[in-house]
Amino acid sequence: PPEEVEDASEPTKRDRSHLESTLKLNEEKPADDFSGVLQRLRKIYHSSIKPLEQSYRYNELRQHEITDGEITSKPMVLFLGPWSVGKSSMINYLLGLDDTPYQLYTGAEPTTSEFTVIMHGPKLKTIEGIVMAADSARSFSPLEKFGQNFLEKLIGIEVPHKLLERVTFVDTPGIIENRKQQERGYPFNDVCQWFIDRADLIFVVFDPTKLDVGLELEMLFRQLKGRESQIRIILNKADSLATQELMRVYGALFWSLAPLINVTEPPRVYVSSFWPHEYQPDTHKELFLKEEISLLEDLNQVIENRMENKIAFIRQHAIRVRIHALLVDRYLQTYKDKMTFFSDGELVFRDIVEDPDKFFIFKSILAKTNVSKFDLPNREAYKDFFGINPITSFKLLSQQCSYMGGCFLEKIEKAIARELPDLLGSIGLGKKPNVLSCDITGCGETPKNRYRKP
Repeated sequence: PPEEVEDASEPTKRDRSHLESTLKLNEEKPADDFSGVLQRLRKIYHSSIKPLEQSYRYNELRQHEITDGEITSKPMVLFLGPWSVGKSSMINYLLGLDDTPYQLYTGAEPTTSEFTVIMHGPKLKTIEGIVMAADSARSFSPLEKFGQNFLEKLIGIEVPHKLLERVTFVDTPGIIENRKQQERGYPFNDVCQWFIDRADLIFVVFDPTKLDVGLELEMLFRQLKGRESQIRIILNKADSLATQELMRVYGALFWSLAPLINVTEPPRVYVSSFWPHEYQPDTHKELFLKEEISLLEDLNQVIENRMENKIAFIRQHAIRVRIHALLVDRYLQTYKDKMTFFSDGELVFRDIVEDPDKFFIFKSILAKTNVSKFDLPNREAYKDFFGINPITSFKLLSQQCSYMGGCFLEKIEKAIARELPDLLGSIGLGKKPNVLSCDITGCGETPKNRYRKP
């Protein structure tokens, strides 16, 4: 038919109505106002968690300080994967940026060399990384520690789009398999780790026509350990292959990723073509559209649960801070018990740090508190930690009490056991009267996979 001839020059665009409806972009209803809940969350953090965190220098063990910007930040969706798999095209498509001056640059050769943060703003504009990191109200100020070279590779784009009022996207430089990290001029893996630790959803995107799982990708999956419930794998450009070939690639992808992701439940894989053009003829259009819609539903779920996830994240942080404080306290107690008038403090302490198990340090924490052995930090980490922070610079937990303020340990335990779950309850009940929020986020010690379909 003659219409097809015209199509050959200019690919037709697909209908976007499913995007609008699944992501609820046309709803005029005001976004849930959680400012009161955020104020309470900030207060609990500053009064009950931060004092213990600072007193025992938790930041030096985990390199993770929580800033106010982070408590109030929007959910973050991170796009990772090899170069030229369509990460930037996918963001352009979701935000309808194609053919606008602000579309992310895309092409066949490695194009994105920056970490690009796409966030909401009243009008289209770009922001230099140096400016983003200097603004403490944004959640990106901790990125300053990666140095000037990195900040030059960080860029922000503000776009007045409804979806960005509720979520922030981060596009990352493609993984290039035969390149050394040094050639990038900044610690690429550490920067990736920083974003991974803070992402609510991580899209790892692949192109079915070039699947090579090399070293940099293996490194990446090592860094994603423990974040399996946030990972979604995307087999993009799926309409570029015939069905039989696509099935083969799907199998090969699982095969090469299996050793990298050792979880009981493999991450969800979405097979589709995330860009505005019509699917190629004679490919599985219905399947691709369904897959795209379920990915959008996934994204919507993260937006809807953002407050629960934030509270669960702060609570998880509090649990780790508490374990760290108990451990340092235990090291210090053991040191005090072993010291006599004649002993050499340094030798005594080296003995304890070299073999904490001889003194039952970790075992006693497991026995004394409801700590899961999976939450215990690594013994080696404490060698480094005490290498920088001499044991004598800490106080025992029993001495960290004041007449007016109460005891640090009691306060953090109250936050973990009562205040944060109550805060969860207050928003959970408002939304779905029949579901106690603990079912969603698992108020127990181990957070459940919050994004699995119930």
